[in-house]
Amino acid sequence: MIGTRGDRRWVDSSRYAVYAFGALMVVCVLVVEHAFLTDDFSFSVVATHSSIETPAFYKFTAMWSSQEGSLLLWSFILGIVSTIALVSTRHKLRDLVPWATAVMMGVATFFTGLMLLGGDVNPFTTISPVPADGTGLNPLLQHPSMIIHPPMLYTGYVSLTVPFAFAIGALISRRVDAAWIKSTRGFALIAWTFLSIGIILGSRWSYTELGWGGYWAWDPVENASVMPWLITTAYIHSIMVQEKRGMLKVWNFSLIVASFSLALLGTFLVRSGVLQSIHAFGDSTVGPYFLSLIGIILIGSTWLIISRLDILRSERRIDSLASREAVFLINNLLLIALCAIVFWGTFFPIISELLTGTRSTLAGPWFDRYTTPVAVVLVLFTGIGPMMSWRRISREGAKRVFTVPLIAAAIAFVLLLVFTDAAHSFWALLIFTLAAFTVTALAQETWRAAAARKRSVGGSIFASIWSNAIRNRRRYGGYIVHLGLVVLLIGIAASSSFETKRDVELTPGQSTVVDDYQVTYVKPTLTRNKQALVFGADLKVNRNGEPFATLNPTRQYHQVTDGSVPRGIASYFEGEATSEVGLKAGLRSDFWTSVEPNTKEFQRRAKLADGLFSAFMREKVLPVVRKDPSRAAEASRGAEKLLNLTTDKVVAGYKSDDIEAPVTIRVIVSPMVTWIWIGAVIAILGALFAAWPSRKPKWRRQAT
Repeated sequence: MIGTRGDRRWVDSSRYAVYAFGALMVVCVLVVEHAFLTDDFSFSVVATHSSIETPAFYKFTAMWSSQEGSLLLWSFILGIVSTIALVSTRHKLRDLVPWATAVMMGVATFFTGLMLLGGDVNPFTTISPVPADGTGLNPLLQHPSMIIHPPMLYTGYVSLTVPFAFAIGALISRRVDAAWIKSTRGFALIAWTFLSIGIILGSRWSYTELGWGGYWAWDPVENASVMPWLITTAYIHSIMVQEKRGMLKVWNFSLIVASFSLALLGTFLVRSGVLQSIHAFGDSTVGPYFLSLIGIILIGSTWLIISRLDILRSERRIDSLASREAVFLINNLLLIALCAIVFWGTFFPIISELLTGTRSTLAGPWFDRYTTPVAVVLVLFTGIGPMMSWRRISREGAKRVFTVPLIAAAIAFVLLLVFTDAAHSFWALLIFTLAAFTVTALAQETWRAAAARKRSVGGSIFASIWSNAIRNRRRYGGYIVHLGLVVLLIGIAASSSFETKRDVELTPGQSTVVDDYQVTYVKPTLTRNKQALVFGADLKVNRNGEPFATLNPTRQYHQVTDGSVPRGIASYFEGEATSEVGLKAGLRSDFWTSVEPNTKEFQRRAKLADGLFSAFMREKVLPVVRKDPSRAAEASRGAEKLLNLTTDKVVAGYKSDDIEAPVTIRVIVSPMVTWIWIGAVIAILGALFAAWPSRKPKWRRQAT
């Protein structure tokens, strides 16, 4: 900041300090990761989140499964993105970069200070005596999607720091033109992309791991990730209006402040314990610190924006509602409305408790009721936006660009009514119809531009499409994103509106029919691995009399290893229980199954065996240890071996007795779920294409 007064050496020094901070964070992460990979249980974070038996991949990724490790991850990513931001702007924006640097390092100071002074979140805390083994990673997190999900979300959250910092720098230095937007646009796109990846990975984990059959539960932590995603989406659209027309300056500053604040709010929700969530860390001491930071950011940013209103006046006004900028503004309002609905529903338990003294929650149907209409209108404007001209579209122009998409929508509407069950769901029918409109509009705009280029320079139509896309990555990347989101919404509409779900109790050999599928419960299965007892069900599925799939959904019961309950076979049922679904995915529909085994007989046998084992230890082993304490380690190893042998014997006996207890099978036939994942991949690829830097012509590089 001193460098803003003339001495640029201070600015250079601060930039090098940021580089050093990034390097220091890399070293810190390497130290903690080395501790995890080498089973160094002298580190508290390793002892409580890993074990000798934890697979190597999960040891490497276990760092961010903890409070302290996730804060270190945030600081690490912040060091990297701050370094990249300052390297890319080292020769420009000289008056606002020092302020942006101060903001980024202020956030970095908060997170590093929190780790050092927050009480229970220091990743370098050591313990003594050093335990022989650790507690192990939460079984629910031992899934590739879930373990990759946190760093993706964090990269999205942290990347928003850069445009936020430059926005604050622009306000302080009174440089409120579009220069700061152009320099940080890529970080906003990267933030949006990584948030998208994190959200979709979390959905996939929920669909395949939790055993309830859904991919989105309107859980508070799920909502916390989608709110900054919605506002960042609005921001990315809105900054195009400022760059093109010099409008919506106050709006853009407000949106980036809101996006970053919501990212911090999401981090607060995971760590505060104020709202119950399967994704949250639970009660923690760091929640108040996050609330304080969010309050400072909101109050300070609001004061800055208000104090700069005299220079934030738009250079132009919206000339017509029939213009691209007007459509973008409507799009923004719809996205903010969605965010407001999600925000209200998420925090309603706290609001209701403050007002009435009773904590009430709003379930999934409430969210669906209010978000669905807004999402439907968004699909419509996703198609309208690319067809509109800046400033104003003429009546002839509107007729030219809207005729074909409207015809396509009408044809789709009729076909859906005649040949499908879409008429049974009004909102699904509307989304499918508007999706046809949007896809046709995007295809039409792409084809028109390619045809114009083909007439101008020749070549094939597909070569013209590729050339146009390379020359204007942002526009065509946006088209791909819009296409992906439409495909994703089609998958959501179909799967949520026409899903068939049945819970049925079956004994071996019995069958049930769900839609066109006959499900036969062949036999139960039971295995034991190093961490869990795995109860399953072999299922044979026929479709219209023909073999369709053989599935084996399982329910895993993980043994408690933290010493909170006595070791024994029954302790498997005191720990975490996870599900592995039996899934046959397809483009048309997914056939999804889970099992809830009947473990009463096994638990009865386990308690008997545990009793015999405890008696043996009490009568035979403990007297020996009391007489000769030096044999304690040998006795412990022997007891562990005996317990494993006893468990294997109980498992083998249970299987050989061919127990025919009924189990509960959940069967879900969910149309077009696969298109959710396909749509997400398309949208993410489009965002990456848009964010990829264009190669400047040689003459422009020389001029720069």
